[in-house]
Amino acid sequence: MARVIAIDVGEKRIGLAVSDSLNIIAQGLDTIERKSDSNLLERMKSLIKEYNVSKIVIGMPLNMNGSKGASAKRSEGIASLLKRELSIDIEMLDERLTTKQGERVLLEADVSRKKRKLSIDKIAAQLILQTYLDSHAEKDQS
Repeated sequence: MARVIAIDVGEKRIGLAVSDSLNIIAQGLDTIERKSDSNLLERMKSLIKEYNVSKIVIGMPLNMNGSKGASAKRSEGIASLLKRELSIDIEMLDERLTTKQGERVLLEADVSRKKRKLSIDKIAAQLILQTYLDSHAEKDQS
């Protein structure tokens, strides 16, 4: 079964997570520094091949009122780039609170501020992907 990758687009880093082979559990992968589009494209091509990925889910951080701010526009830009350069299905997922949720998980685990900063995007990507996987599992069962 083909896997799914999730992306959390941060200002400085992009967090990545991948599903297990049954598309049940999200696993955090790593983060990519936002240096250049080619840097991101090369990493995504490599991951798509390595994990046999059929879909990329990108977090869409809408404002609480549903409007799009700068973060949502960044995510749309990444989605547009990937759609243009990769022949793979791409889906946007509302992820208004995943970064806050991820931060809470790291705080509860007593992770230092420096380490939290480095892992928050990966944790957010994992939460985005788990939300996506859970919602599709529910649809498959009904």
